[in-house]
Amino acid sequence: MEPEGSPDSAASGEMWRAILLGTAPQYARARRFFQRVPGHPRCKMCAVPFGGIGAPFMRMLGHRRWAKNPKYCGACFSLLQANHGGAEIECSLLFADVRGSTTLAEGISPARFSRLMARFYETAAAVLVERDAIVDKFVGDEVMALFIPAVAGEQHARRAVDAAQALLRATGHEEAAGPWLPVGAGVHTGTAFVGSVGETLQTEITALGDVVNTAARLASSAAGGEILVTDAAAAAAGFDASALEHRQLELKGKSLATDVIVISVGRDVAVGTV
Repeated sequence: MEPEGSPDSAASGEMWRAILLGTAPQYARARRFFQRVPGHPRCKMCAVPFGGIGAPFMRMLGHRRWAKNPKYCGACFSLLQANHGGAEIECSLLFADVRGSTTLAEGISPARFSRLMARFYETAAAVLVERDAIVDKFVGDEVMALFIPAVAGEQHARRAVDAAQALLRATGHEEAAGPWLPVGAGVHTGTAFVGSVGETLQTEITALGDVVNTAARLASSAAGGEILVTDAAAAAAGFDASALEHRQLELKGKSLATDVIVISVGRDVAVGTV
């Protein structure tokens, strides 16, 4: 890896930035080419077909669905995975946390708890992928999702808030009988370092920085059926929060209180109204 500040390091950072922001010219050229190949659906970034008569040939060239979001092809991100580095960009983070999972696990069999968590993983992945998230990781009873401009567009904060609300609905928080799994979520928008980390054979594209830590702390602080959204994320999402509950939270590891807006289950907010 090149020393920070070297010409090669700077060039790598600019490459990362262009790809993560969706401004890389090579993708514009790829889209023009692949759009001529018949087939549907297509990679949302490079337009390579996943179905139709052109799909088998595209798969031979390495354009298979990406495991972290099958709306995109793995080839679009393989260059990033192969080249360690990254760039600081504005993005949105969503963490969703199963509330009371330790108590829940004590009261049911391990097999039943495993099935319940598998259902949560599957449900969360479907909801997040549908809303253009990169499903970064599942860790225990928590899911982390990343919304970057190249994938979720300029309205990545809006997509993150919408995904959090959809996840609460999908886990049954609007049902009269109550949720089949209690979930709380946190959404934060800010500048993060997005790049490839880890050893060569286990490289992951992920986000690092205070924005990630804050979103994780928010999810840990949210009650079941709550979404805690920072003021920064709410402003970026463009919704009117004047009628919603506001809190100041002392988050673990943070030196200053964090101002958040509380979206409760059953209380959807209209984004893009400010």
